[in-house]
Amino acid sequence: MRIDIISVMPELMESAFSHSIMKRAQEKELLYVHTHQLREWAVNEYGQVDDYQYGGGAGMVMMCEPLAKAIESLKSERQYDEIIYMTPDGQTFDQPMANQLSLKNNLMIICGHYKGIDQRIRDHYITKEISIGDFVLSGGELAAAVVVDAIGRIIPGVLNNETSALFDSFQDKLLASPVYTRPADFNGWKVPDILLSGDLKKIDEWRYEQSIERTKQRRPDLLDE
Repeated sequence: MRIDIISVMPELMESAFSHSIMKRAQEKELLYVHTHQLREWAVNEYGQVDDYQYGGGAGMVMMCEPLAKAIESLKSERQYDEIIYMTPDGQTFDQPMANQLSLKNNLMIICGHYKGIDQRIRDHYITKEISIGDFVLSGGELAAAVVVDAIGRIIPGVLNNETSALFDSFQDKLLASPVYTRPADFNGWKVPDILLSGDLKKIDEWRYEQSIERTKQRRPDLLDE
């Protein structure tokens, strides 16, 4: 999979893609993440990519011309399955969406900044708008990093143990069960006996029951769905 990200501050995402699972995914050549500085397509020698909004109001707006040039430049090199815009008023990102996007070959992500991007870019280029929650960030870069991480980690072969992702929270509309590791007794706090029993069938049943109970307590809305 290849993901191209257009941003006015691509350096904000460098660390997220240079360590841990995302680094290994790229070293294995299962994921390619390329960030692009929007100012390369600026309207003048000063690197301008934004301007005041028509009709007045606070906040600058990212201009049509630089974004259109950047998008067309990348599209001339390959076909994209989705051109995504990170925005607070987009569809809320969740695990099913991550699963769906992980099956694509090429994705482009546009990171908004300032007051956002000119609506005409959204009308004519964007195929999917994504929000990571009901709050506003300074820009779309951190949100894009979240989306790339969630997608990248479930690409087959990325995780050392591929079954690990299958038991993550939200994969089956349930929260994950509690997890424990050594020692079995710490300060008198003991690991449930069932996990030490070696009976894999009963352990699976216990984990499923715990997942249901935890979901009832913390996210009953998932069970309603």
